[in-house]
Amino acid sequence: MANNIVVVDAIAAKILEIRGKRVMLDSDLAKLYEVETKNLNKAVKRNVERFPEDFMFRLSKKEVESLRFQIGTSKRGGRRYLPLVFTQEGVAMLSGVLSSERAVKVNIQIMRAFVRLRQILSLHKDFARKLRELEERFEEHDLDIHDIFEAMRQLMGLPETTKVIRGFTQK
Repeated sequence: MANNIVVVDAIAAKILEIRGKRVMLDSDLAKLYEVETKNLNKAVKRNVERFPEDFMFRLSKKEVESLRFQIGTSKRGGRRYLPLVFTQEGVAMLSGVLSSERAVKVNIQIMRAFVRLRQILSLHKDFARKLRELEERFEEHDLDIHDIFEAMRQLMGLPETTKVIRGFTQK
């Protein structure tokens, strides 16, 4: 992180989905802000009224174990408390709580990462929708073409073929 610039892609890789929300771990945020995790959490605890449940929440033991499995974190590390995670709004609130020049600059980059992630997810949803529409259209055309060939066979007096429609065989 040369010259206090944090790469948006590196931040986006740290955004996780937990309980249906996109969040960042307190330890990842502490690294970005260049503070110790315990100091970040102390600042949050002193200003807990700024962090409602939709801004920040503590992970359960089960969620921590699941994260260890998914991202390969070790059990070592000496944490006495379960990690906190922060939503985009919670991260925005952190800049006011930490009130350092670094916190403001990092928060700008984190907000950009959240926006970029939303844009990427939106593109994927649009692509998936268009692909489904295309598949449905071709499926209909395939059935129409098959019916045309069957009609031609009947006109020519050829035997009917077996047609397969979505996994079901029909004569």
